[in-house]
Amino acid sequence: MTDLSRLTATSALSQLASGDITSEQLVKACLDRIAEREPQVKAFAYLDPDGALAQARAADAARKSGKGVGPLNGLPVGVKDIIDTADQPTQNGCAYYKGRQPQRDATCVTLLREAGAVIIGKTVTTEMASTTPNETCNPHNLGHTPGGSSSGSAAGVADFMFPLALGTQTGGSVIRPASFCGIYALKPTFGLIPRGGVTMQSHTLDTVGVYGRSVEDLALITDALSAHEPEDPGSYPRSRPNLRATAMAKVPVKPLFAYVKTPTWHLVDKVAQEAFDELVAELGPLVQEIEMPSLENTVANHGIVQAAENAAYYGRLADVAGDAISAGLRTRLEAGRKVTGEAYIKAVNTRETASREVDMMLASYSAILTPASTGPAPKTLASTGNPIFNSPWTFLGQPCVNLPLMEADGLPIGVQLIGARRDDGRLLRTAQWLGQHVAGSSAM
Repeated sequence: MTDLSRLTATSALSQLASGDITSEQLVKACLDRIAEREPQVKAFAYLDPDGALAQARAADAARKSGKGVGPLNGLPVGVKDIIDTADQPTQNGCAYYKGRQPQRDATCVTLLREAGAVIIGKTVTTEMASTTPNETCNPHNLGHTPGGSSSGSAAGVADFMFPLALGTQTGGSVIRPASFCGIYALKPTFGLIPRGGVTMQSHTLDTVGVYGRSVEDLALITDALSAHEPEDPGSYPRSRPNLRATAMAKVPVKPLFAYVKTPTWHLVDKVAQEAFDELVAELGPLVQEIEMPSLENTVANHGIVQAAENAAYYGRLADVAGDAISAGLRTRLEAGRKVTGEAYIKAVNTRETASREVDMMLASYSAILTPASTGPAPKTLASTGNPIFNSPWTFLGQPCVNLPLMEADGLPIGVQLIGARRDDGRLLRTAQWLGQHVAGSSAM
């Protein structure tokens, strides 16, 4: 029998629906993998095997009842440890919050449970989802970072501990770990997935994102999570999308990609540049290199907004937490307090103009094509890498996908596709085409 822990979510779902496997068998296979690898990878902040098996048995019972089940029924999902869960602690990767037990689930966790998912455990985050790493290692090479801040979610999917996971991105915290760990990821349009019950860093930047083992996996879980939450200032009313159907539909014409060398292109590792140049050459006339002057200051403006809003949301930790926060976090919070109101407003006011320009450009292109990271995962656990190729798109609220299409020195490197706001389905469809195209070219 195939090792069930290695199934994609969509394949597992099909076998669950047909009765070929049970959720209890799937979850047990994942728990066996966790028992084998967790001492090395350290993806979990909290794990309750008995609770996960109980959820799996309940999912199996619901399926047998014949009353209908949710779209994720019986699938294990890892949840980043800044997302509230009523039955498991949420400690923000921070000693100050050790033992914190929320009274209710975050909205996205409620949606997962309504869809029938099994919350297998809480995954490691960097401290307060900021830059100070915790202990998670890259499963491809334990001496290398898995990226951050969604470290445990990305590493766990990559190491076959669970097929799906939630992360969050304020700078590059979904896409960069996916690049380093060699998995699929979606940072959706800002506001697509509700944020109630998620520890807030930045109300204008924070985005809940997802991990999986295929583009279809990403669409499957995002469909279950898409909802309007009036209490969330970033959420917007709309009909529920059917991203899975759109993502798996045949493209009407071959995609045309805009190849954008952002102002930080010089920071790309040589091996990553060579791999990316090979991809661009393979795509040939389907890629056009373009200039986007509006991106010139997005990295700096993103940094101003993130610093100021971080300080506003939990700057008090610098006053009350003492040694329960790291020196690095304290320094970031103190720097955020020094951002002037004038600088903050000027930075915020650049966003809409630049994002409109990107959306207008994407009327002529299927997606923007860029590296997902500056190169393969650095050989260190003291840093989570540079988010410089992610933060501009987070600042603008654009949806982004990571595809694990390249590698160098035995480590994966992701390809990042960026789409127009609120057009996540088209972006996923383009990503599916690109993945199939590259796979077909490699097989020839």
